[in-house]
Formats: sequence, structure tokens, C-alpha cells
Amino acid sequence: MFVSEPNVQHRKPENMKKRIAFLASEVKVAQTARDTLVAKHGNAAPRDADVVVALGGDGFMLHTLHNMQHLDTPVYGMNRGTIGFLMNEYHEDDLMARLEEAEEEVINPLAMRAMDQSGKLHEALAINEVSLLRAGPQAARLKISVDGRERMDELVCDGALLSTAAGSTAYNYSAHGPILPIGSDVLALTPIAAFRPRRWRGALLPKIAKVRFDVLDADKRPVIVAADSIAFPDVDWVEIRSEPAISHRILFDPGHGLEERLISEQFT
Repeated sequence: MFVSEPNVQHRKPENMKKRIAFLASEVKVAQTARDTLVAKHGNAAPRDADVVVALGGDGFMLHTLHNMQHLDTPVYGMNRGTIGFLMNEYHEDDLMARLEEAEEEVINPLAMRAMDQSGKLHEALAINEVSLLRAGPQAARLKISVDGRERMDELVCDGALLSTAAGSTAYNYSAHGPILPIGSDVLALTPIAAFRPRRWRGALLPKIAKVRFDVLDADKRPVIVAADSIAFPDVDWVEIRSEPAISHRILFDPGHGLEERLISEQFT
């Protein structure tokens, strides 16, 4: 029979300290914050880290998520930039506790394929949106198809975009598109300064939809396509779909996740 030794205290093991990789944008305030936090917590390589802490604005957060997509590592952002919709507030003193309590959101990017006028195929991923924009003085002319079925034979406009729910408060919202709840499993197709049909405000599509834009009169009315910040000029057609095989893990402070932010944004 097993008899425990006297005076031996049985305790739960303490939580192991998280290995953190600190990444910062090039602006001075972000670099200073990184130096301060590295001095307190050390700095792991992203491939060895339990969590990546991104210091900057939303643009840097998107850059970090793109660079980390090959790793299954969550990213916790702290705002040291201009806009911080995807970021948490910056505090230095309680970082470990915040990471332990953080809530995770998982989002899928858009996968884009585009053919330019020289016949070259381009591919890119977008976390926020894929946008087509006129590249000259004349309005663009676009044909829109969804799942292989033509839905609009001609949209005359400055451009159009397809947005994820996570990106719906960014360019999409500025173009008067709808804000989408994270769990809605829909995409927003939004025109930019539509001339014809003049009153068309866009469409909500299932997340699994495959959207194609054909550029009409491309020689006379050139169009550029951008997947987040990655742009390609002089495109003939663009195909876009959600990419469920890639998941981005984003951490937020409790009560300040994407769902709450998307709701709050509609009442400001």
C-alpha cells in the first residue's frame, strides 16, 4: 500500500511563462515599446514563441498576420500606431496576465487570382478585402459573376471590393458598405462611387461564394487590383474566394473582441 511521506505539500504546477516574440513597426514609438517589453520579458524567435505580440497599427497587424500564416501561433496586438481596430490598448505592466486572459478570434483570408493584360497570373491573400480600382481618368467598367453565373453585365464605377467580416469596418465601411458580424459567414461586395447602376449599393454573399470580376475595355480603362496592401496593375480579370485552409488567430482583451468592436462601430 502506498503511503505518502509526512509534511509533503501537494501543489498544482505553476503555469509556465509564455515565450513571446515581440515585433514592432518602424515608427519610433513602436520601437521604443518593443525595447521596453523585451527588457522585461525577453524575446523569442517567432517560430519558437507561444504568442506573437505586434506593436503598431492595423497596417502592421495585417503585415504580421500575413507573415505568420505558416505558423499556428496566435497574435496579440497593442496599439502603437494611428489606427488600432485590430489592436488592444497598450500597457506595459500587466502583459502576462492579459495574455493569459485573452480571448481568441479565428478569421480566414480571401484568396485572389488575377490575370493581367500581358497574360501573367498573380495570386495573393487578403485579410481585409480585395479591391479593384480605376487606374486612369475614366471610370472602370466591370462585369460581375458569382459562382459562375453572371450577376451584373456592367458596373461603371471608380472600383469595387469584396470584404471579409473582419475587414468590413475598413475600406468597405468607408465605401458605405455594411459592417458584418464575425459569425455571419458572409462577404460584402461593395461598389466604389458607382455611376451605373447609380443606386446600386452592393450585395451580401455567402462566405463560400466565388466572385469574378471581368474588366471591360481594359486597354482604355485600366484597373488595378489590391489584396490588402499587395497591388497588381492592368488586370483583365480577378477571381476571389474565401480560403478556409488558412486560419489567423488573433487575441483580444476580454470584452473587447472583434464581435464587440464590430457592434460598437455601428453606434459611433
